[in-house]
Amino acid sequence: MNLGLEKKTVLISGSSRGIGRAIAESFLREGARVIISGRNQKDLDRFVKDNAKSRTRIQTFCGDLMRETDIEKCVASATKSFGPIDCVVPNIGKGAVRFGHEVEKKDWEETFAINLWGAVRLVEKTLPVLKKNGGGSIVFVAALAGMEAVAAPLTYCTAKAALIAYAKNLSREVAAHSIRVNCVAPGNIFFPGGRWEEKLCEDRDKFTKYITENVAMKRFGKPEEIADFVVFMSSARASFLTGECICIDGGQRRGF
Repeated sequence: MNLGLEKKTVLISGSSRGIGRAIAESFLREGARVIISGRNQKDLDRFVKDNAKSRTRIQTFCGDLMRETDIEKCVASATKSFGPIDCVVPNIGKGAVRFGHEVEKKDWEETFAINLWGAVRLVEKTLPVLKKNGGGSIVFVAALAGMEAVAAPLTYCTAKAALIAYAKNLSREVAAHSIRVNCVAPGNIFFPGGRWEEKLCEDRDKFTKYITENVAMKRFGKPEEIADFVVFMSSARASFLTGECICIDGGQRRGF
């Protein structure tokens, strides 16, 4: 299926590893030009080396896209090299936060800063570019934890739920500008260096049992399984899709 993404320009935050990296590579396979970002230059250099055949369609930005100044620098650099941005994928988040309901104010603030405000700031800085370009697509990377009560920290679940609500309401405000806004909500995704690898090292039997008992498909998801769907949602093949949050969790979610 031709997704019509050849020569489209895509900005993906948090894209030097894990789900973000897989999303960038999936866009590259469709012929898109990608701007990848991360705070570790070695990870960015490794991505370029591993995708050397597509080097002319890759631009890297080493910085923190939770900071407005870095976002502005990244967007300016991207548009200078590749022209107007067509798709934005705010892949910003962290699940390794404190459990329990007795959490301090700083825990709430830090979790919301990472899992909500970072994505909101990126969108606020890129929306003018999408409007000027005549439209585009935004796909947030949310989480199953924002849609259903699961074994995840309360602060994280709440921040991801807020992100999904933001995306839903934003979609109605920008539809007139031909900008589509959607979310993908991954379940338990395993990749080297990720949180699930840490958990398995802590107690393999405990967490293997958790996956077996709670996920219908009885396995972890792969970054590529999230990435390919994000790319489809960003493409013209999904031109009537906006305001939605699609859960990709191997059947863990029990609600409708």
